Amino acid sequence: MSEQVFIIIGGGLAGVSAAEALRSEGFEGRIRLFAGEAHAPYIRPPLSKEYLKGDAERDSIFVQKPEWYADQRVELEQGVSVRSIDTDAHTVTLADDRTESYDRLLLATGASSRHLAIDGANLDGVHYLRTVEDSERLREEIASGGKRVVIVGSGWIGLEVAAAARGYGNEVTVIGREELPLDNVLGTELGEVFAALHTANGVRLLGGASTRGFDGEDGRVTAVVTGSETIAADVVVIGVGAVPNVQLAKDAALTVDNGVLTDEALRASAADVFAAGDVANAYHPVADAHLRNEHWANAIAQGKAAAKSMLGQSVVFDEIPYFYTDQFDLGMEYSGYPTLTRDATVVFRGDVGKREFIAFWVFEGRVVAGMNVNVWDVNDDVQALIRSARTVDAARLADPTVPLAEV
Repeated sequence: MSEQVFIIIGGGLAGVSAAEALRSEGFEGRIRLFAGEAHAPYIRPPLSKEYLKGDAERDSIFVQKPEWYADQRVELEQGVSVRSIDTDAHTVTLADDRTESYDRLLLATGASSRHLAIDGANLDGVHYLRTVEDSERLREEIASGGKRVVIVGSGWIGLEVAAAARGYGNEVTVIGREELPLDNVLGTELGEVFAALHTANGVRLLGGASTRGFDGEDGRVTAVVTGSETIAADVVVIGVGAVPNVQLAKDAALTVDNGVLTDEALRASAADVFAAGDVANAYHPVADAHLRNEHWANAIAQGKAAAKSMLGQSVVFDEIPYFYTDQFDLGMEYSGYPTLTRDATVVFRGDVGKREFIAFWVFEGRVVAGMNVNVWDVNDDVQALIRSARTVDAARLADPTVPLAEV
C-alpha cells in the first residue's frame, strides 16, 4: 500500500495545528503544507497588539521554530500558491504548474482584509492590517509619535490599533458606522465601556459616520472625508472586517456561503476535503447554526479537530468560541455564541465603572456568553457555565460572593 499524502493549503495557525495534531495522533504518512506567504506560519493577534506596540520580537510570532517542520516531517513550502483543486482526481495544481496528489485535503486558506472601494484608497499612508509586513509598515509610520492617525472601523482591530497608536503619542480618531464601538458584537452597554476607555485615553470617537473617501497630495493621504467633516490625517488604517479566502473552493465547486461550508466534523462538500480556521463556516451543534470564527483559539481548535476527522475519527466540533483583547489598561476574554446573544439580557458581576467585572449574556434563562474584563482565572468557570446550559438565577449570577460553580 502506498504512503498516504495529506495536503494542507494555508500557512497559518489552523494549518500548523492540524499538522501537529496529525503527528500526535500517530499519522505516519506525508504531510505537505503549502504556505502562500514567504514566511513560516505565524500568529496574527500580536500584529495589532504586542508586535505592533514594539513589545514583542519577530521570532515570537511564529507558530513553531524552523526546525520543528523537519523534526515532524512536515514538508513546508513557503511562498507557494495553489492554483486549482480537482476533487475528483484528488489533485492540486500549484502556481508553478506542478500537480500533486492527495488522499486527504485540508483548506486552511484564512481570510483577507476587506478593502474599501472609495476615492483615494490607494494613496500612500493608507494601511490595512493582516500580514506581518502590514504590521511592520504601520509601526514604522506611527512609532515616532506626533502623527494624525485616523482609523476607519471601530471593531476589534480598529480599537487595538488605536490603543497602540496612542501609546506611541499620536493623535487618534476612530470613525465607526455605529454610534458606539463594538455595538454590533457586544451591544450598547458594553460598547459604552469601550467608548469610555478610549475617550479617557485621548482617542476621538466619531460614531454614526460613513467614510466617503480620502484626500491626498503628491500621492500621499492628507485627510479622510466623511459625510459630516473632513479630518486631517498623516496615517490612515482601514479595519472594516475580513472576507474568507474561498476562491479556490469556489473554483473546485465546493459549497461556499460566507466561507467553506462544513458539517460538524469539518468535512466540506467533496469527499476527502476538509476546512478549518478563518475560511471554515462550520456547523455548530450547540448554536444549531453555521459559525465562521476568525479568532486564533478557533484556528487551533479547528485545526486539531480537522486532523482527527481527516484520520477517520468521530469528531463533533462543539468548542465554545473564544477570543481576547488588550487595549490600554483593559484586558478581556470573551467566550460564547454570538448568534445567541442578539436577544439576550446582559447581567453584570463586579464594578463596571472601574472596568473590573464579568458580563454574562443570558438567553431563555441560561448563560450563552460571558466576558471577563480585568478579572482573571475565571474563564474556565465561565465556559463551564455556558456549557452546562442550566437555568440560572440572575441575582446569584450578579453576586460576586456566589461562586460561579454554584450559581
